[in-house]
Amino acid sequence: MDPFLNGLDQDHDAAIAGLTLPYSNGPTEGVNAKTKLLARQMYGRDRFRLLRHRILLA
Repeated sequence: MDPFLNGLDQDHDAAIAGLTLPYSNGPTEGVNAKTKLLARQMYGRDRFRLLRHRILLA
C-alpha cells in the first residue's frame, strides 16, 4: 500500500477535519513565509537587531 494512503488511514479524523472545518492556518503560514524571505535577504548583512527592525516594519 502507498505510504501516503497509510498516513491518511492513520490520521483519518485529522484529514476529515482539515477538509470540512472552516479554520485555516494560512495567515500564520504567510507570516512565516514573509519572515523567511526577509531573513534570506538579510543573510550576512547585519545582526539580529536589523532583521528584527525590518520584520517589525514589514
